[in-house]
Amino acid sequence: MNASTDITGATCRVVDGATPYRSEQGTVYAPGISAETVASTSLFLGLVTLPPGERTRAHVHERHESAFYMLSGDEVELWSGEGLAHRALARPGDYLFVPAKVPHVAVNRSAVPAVFVGVRNEATAQESVSMRPELDALVP
Repeated sequence: MNASTDITGATCRVVDGATPYRSEQGTVYAPGISAETVASTSLFLGLVTLPPGERTRAHVHERHESAFYMLSGDEVELWSGEGLAHRALARPGDYLFVPAKVPHVAVNRSAVPAVFVGVRNEATAQESVSMRPELDALVP
């Protein structure tokens, strides 16, 4: 679809959601609203799953902020900041905010998937992300 800003003939849409895929950073994304599904120009909304016993690879989002609402799972550790020195715990019902340009890693040490509703101000399903492999060993 063309992501043009011309709204002539535009209508509201109901979207079944796109096929889930494994992101470069390691989570499973199921896009609902994106440039690819509805020609969104500035918004992504979808489900994000961190499988049991897995973690993301260290990364930053150079150009966008991200927000998540934890739907289900047990507990997820969110390591962030330079040196990944800040540790926060998220549980179902919690909201998470990830600013642009902040290195981070999410860890799901539980035996069940952690499922989030995720939104960001970058519309593409395969977001721009910069991997930071030099930080991976900093998270136990």
